[in-house]
Amino acid sequence: LYTAPLDFRLLRPEESWELLEKRAFGNESFPDELLDVGKEIAENCKGLPLVVDLIAGVIAGREKKKSVWLEVVNNLHSFILKNEVEVMKVIEISYDHLSDHLKPCLLYFASRPKDKALTIYELTALWGAEGFVEKTEMKSMEEVVKIYLDDLISSSLVICFNEIGDEPTCQVHDLVHDYWLIKAREEKLFDLISSSATSDLLPRQITIYYDDDEEHFGLNFVLFGSNKKRHSGKHLYSLSIEGDQLDDGLSDICQLRHLRLLRVLNLDPSFIMVKDSLLNEICMLNHLRYLRIGTQVKSLLPLSFSNLWNLEILLVDNEESTLILLPRIWDLVKLRVLKTTTCSFFDLDADESILIAEDTKLENLRCLGGLMLSYSKDTEDIFKRFPNLQDLTFGLKESWDYSTEQYWFPKLDCLTELDHLIVYFESSNTNDSGSSAAINRPWDFHFPSSLKKLWFVDFPLTSDSLSTIARLPNLEELCLYGTIIHGEEWNMGEEDTFENVKYLKLHEMTLSKWEVGEESFPSLEILKLQGCHELEEIPPNLGDISSLKIIKLVESPQLENSALKIKEYAEDMRGGDELQVVGRKNILLFK
Repeated sequence: LYTAPLDFRLLRPEESWELLEKRAFGNESFPDELLDVGKEIAENCKGLPLVVDLIAGVIAGREKKKSVWLEVVNNLHSFILKNEVEVMKVIEISYDHLSDHLKPCLLYFASRPKDKALTIYELTALWGAEGFVEKTEMKSMEEVVKIYLDDLISSSLVICFNEIGDEPTCQVHDLVHDYWLIKAREEKLFDLISSSATSDLLPRQITIYYDDDEEHFGLNFVLFGSNKKRHSGKHLYSLSIEGDQLDDGLSDICQLRHLRLLRVLNLDPSFIMVKDSLLNEICMLNHLRYLRIGTQVKSLLPLSFSNLWNLEILLVDNEESTLILLPRIWDLVKLRVLKTTTCSFFDLDADESILIAEDTKLENLRCLGGLMLSYSKDTEDIFKRFPNLQDLTFGLKESWDYSTEQYWFPKLDCLTELDHLIVYFESSNTNDSGSSAAINRPWDFHFPSSLKKLWFVDFPLTSDSLSTIARLPNLEELCLYGTIIHGEEWNMGEEDTFENVKYLKLHEMTLSKWEVGEESFPSLEILKLQGCHELEEIPPNLGDISSLKIIKLVESPQLENSALKIKEYAEDMRGGDELQVVGRKNILLFK
């Protein structure tokens, strides 16, 4: 007998409310005093028809009092558990109809805490490292992950949050999180244990939550203890440890070299800061694909890092030092993601330059974060070594290029795949976030046309520099944080057209006057202004942008009046109330 998969589409908020109202009251009128709490219950069901229907059934049989319904709001999870059989039937049908390659990807969400959303970048890193996803001849890892995610989202077993201006995230509904965890244990995919767990049998993937108030039997299997206990963990290929900070005396005797098959190692920095001896042991695990650590190791990556030739994801929390990447990272030929607190290509205090062979490149690197740059001959053409970068974050130390007699900015037009760029500016004037000299001069920007998201932080910019940015043909998001505008005026001429920008955020800018042309932002959907205390008004002609849906104001009360005028003008021109003015937490400022 074939059972068709359920149409498990997520409900829109108004649909959830309509279903809840109809199921709980039928043809009766809905009491006004229950309206707010009723809508809150519907919202907390997060669009899952199953959950809306079950909760509606619960409240239909209870008193129609606000206090009783508030109890439901606070105890949604327990009400779901009481209907376990009904829930499991629907979930089992939905799960059974998934393709086999999607099942471990779905269950992996249960290895994260409830209500913990994962970014697309994290999913790509973790699914790839765990072996759930592989690139093909025709598609990259990122493209395969997108296909898998689209399938899971269309089944409504995974919820996606993809607001313009925010990084897309995914999670499973927290009300069914426990069921996926049970299923993962049944499938022997992974397990979550406390640090006091005493079982001698470990699954191949494990997450330990360390509590310093408990005995640490669970840690004996993997970090320290007898050879016999450590032997039971030798088949582990994925280990994640989070929780309270490990005592220094214990961290000094940690051992990992016996876990020869490890592919994924996540040692949360809040749990342990890795010292030299343990780092050298980690560097013996040459099957590692994913490594996340916190360390205070100074400067150079150790020579033994060259052993990690299978490493694809490297995440390092190193707040106490600057990690020097070269020459060690050339050996990590499979590296796709490299993120640190602070890193540099070269040791700027070294007397000699590092010679790089002409054809040396990291072809697989897609994401690089935490980089600090300043001008030198060695850094001039360094990005040609990373031709497939898609996501780049770096801090730029103010530096003068005597050959061009301009402040130096790296040439990035060689990065033809670059999609997302974040740049922080570090002034040589320690008394001020921006150098007065740099404010007055246009930058010689060389951006690739592929760029879609661009963030500047504490950056001094002139109107001419902003005009250069406007010419980027594919730019969709522009965020200016703490930007210092020369003369505190941004006057946009008719030629300054941000053709495809949908999201514009201005955060704590030194900007008092802002003038836009009729076609400056023809595609703008969301404008967010936060802490723009000096800005006198929002340009009135933004009301002519038919695509504009939201103006968000945070810590900028002086702009509310001009925002209201724009909203009223847009309503007169378009009809309806499509343009919303909201404040913090997206609360409507005007109805």
